Amino acid sequence: MERRTLIKGAALGAVAPVIGATGAAARTTGRAGLGTTNGKSIISTEHAITAEPFGTLPDGSPVERWTLTNRRGARVRILSYGGIVQSLEVPDRHGALGNVALGYPDLGPYAAGNPTYFGALIGRYGNRIAKGRFTLDGHTYQLPVNDGPNSLHGGKVGFDKHIWSVEPAHGPDPALVLKLTSPDGDQGYPGTLHATVRYTWTGANALHIEYQATTDKPTIVNLTNHTYFNLAGEGSLDVYGHELQIDAARYTPVDSTSIPTGELAPVAGTPFDFRRPKPIGRDITEGSQQLLYTQGYDHNWVLDKGITATPERFARFAEPTSGRVMTVATTEPGVQFYSGNFMTGTFTGTSGRIYRQGSGLAFETQHFPDSPNHPNFPSTVLRPGHTYRSHTIYSFSAR
Repeated sequence: MERRTLIKGAALGAVAPVIGATGAAARTTGRAGLGTTNGKSIISTEHAITAEPFGTLPDGSPVERWTLTNRRGARVRILSYGGIVQSLEVPDRHGALGNVALGYPDLGPYAAGNPTYFGALIGRYGNRIAKGRFTLDGHTYQLPVNDGPNSLHGGKVGFDKHIWSVEPAHGPDPALVLKLTSPDGDQGYPGTLHATVRYTWTGANALHIEYQATTDKPTIVNLTNHTYFNLAGEGSLDVYGHELQIDAARYTPVDSTSIPTGELAPVAGTPFDFRRPKPIGRDITEGSQQLLYTQGYDHNWVLDKGITATPERFARFAEPTSGRVMTVATTEPGVQFYSGNFMTGTFTGTSGRIYRQGSGLAFETQHFPDSPNHPNFPSTVLRPGHTYRSHTIYSFSAR
């Protein structure tokens, strides 16, 4: 396999619709901090950013896989298709690197639909909008319905199903800047939206995801990332033995179609109380109607901290065997904690192992689901002249 070193990676293609998937990785390109020995890339004492082909879509659009490696050798792999976090390798208590993010080994399952949204950037609106309808400034907009009677994660062709342009970013830590333009009327949403997402992988094993967006017409925006984590390692058994703590005294109950009722309900005395650390599986089989609706946890927690100017920590997730710990900080007022309820043994991951219910969990930092239809929820309206900003940090350690 021929490899070469570049100071700056090539820009990727523009928006391309999903049709299918072909191809496999064939080369690697990089930037300062890399050298080559016997045709293979090597990492110096500096961090590294490399890129390699990851196949092509049936319309001929190329997909790239970018790898960010920090000074400790830990790394995260990100696809230009959907801005997908394909893998994330961090050390356990013995220093052994292991991939803790669920994903597919090749482009095929991603481009075929990725129904689990593994690792993807989600937009224009993360989570659900009831019946795919909302009213803004007296005009009612109809979105595609793709989750029962509702619109989910931006519609049938959301941001997870486009190729983003990607450029490496210069700085003390390896970073990528991804950009996507969503035209006026895309999936029924008003306004041309220019979205930018910056991934930064620090020397302290923290993945920063910074979102920005602008519009030329009033619209709604709620961007997030849908990476699934298993700190025992991708392809390991379920996450029910992991301990979770969430700083949230309230959550948003849902109806039978997973749309919030509008209530901000107390978690006290319910299975949704994670204010003190507890195993995820301890209460997941309780006969709660809310858990029956979603076959596990798939709800929005109302974070005690509210909206903040800079990310504040709200969650801690720990796996006792590996010793790995993940903390999450965000500027957002809510998080959708999803316990992987609908993985049914039909997906094979990067390890070659089959994913089943509970094989991983997602922390989707966000404004609340269906906010445009609930005046008491924080607003997701973005107007011309204003900039949408959101920042989330997933930090990893071991003890």
